[in-house]
Amino acid sequence: MPVRILVTYYSSTGSVHRLAEAVRDGADSAGAEVRLRRVAELAPPEAVASNPAWAQHHSETEDRIPVASLDDLEWADGYAFGTPTRYGAPAAQLKQFIDSASSLWHEGKLADKPVTAFVSSAEQHGGQEATILSLNNVFYHWGSVIVPLGYTDDVVYAAGGNPYGTSWPAGFPSTMPDETVLECARYQGRRLVRFAELLSPARDESTVAAA
Repeated sequence: MPVRILVTYYSSTGSVHRLAEAVRDGADSAGAEVRLRRVAELAPPEAVASNPAWAQHHSETEDRIPVASLDDLEWADGYAFGTPTRYGAPAAQLKQFIDSASSLWHEGKLADKPVTAFVSSAEQHGGQEATILSLNNVFYHWGSVIVPLGYTDDVVYAAGGNPYGTSWPAGFPSTMPDETVLECARYQGRRLVRFAELLSPARDESTVAAA
């Protein structure tokens, strides 16, 4: 049975959405069963409408990409989380979803699963690494196994050399990731699957032994 990967993200104007699709495609090409999920929009409608790119992306994905649920988190053998940077931290929309998972954390249903993260910011030094490190603090508490990119493939160098996770300096107005960065995101998806395949059988054996 293929491992199950959940790619969960928040995107306002679309660059993180594009990265999430690439991570999904990479995981899918490695043989995983993949769910692509967006988190719910928390901003008031007038805020979304004030930015044409934000409004357009919200309209294009609202009915096309399902909203992430706790059932998705429980279902998956591995996680990829994507977010724009917000002052060096994840967007509130993604953090709200993560904060809602305390019941699964308490039951140990998030532990021992591989997790990776990807980001976008307006500027190259706009908090990309800090945002991934901030997310990692959550994963330490979950007991997850963090899977960074590292310098494990030449595509990481070509895409900007961020060993923490795929990152895209989108600029302002926001632009979409180029093909090199998308290939890095696909590689990140494939790499996540490899660790999910290694960890999932061991986790199942541990569950049986505990029972």
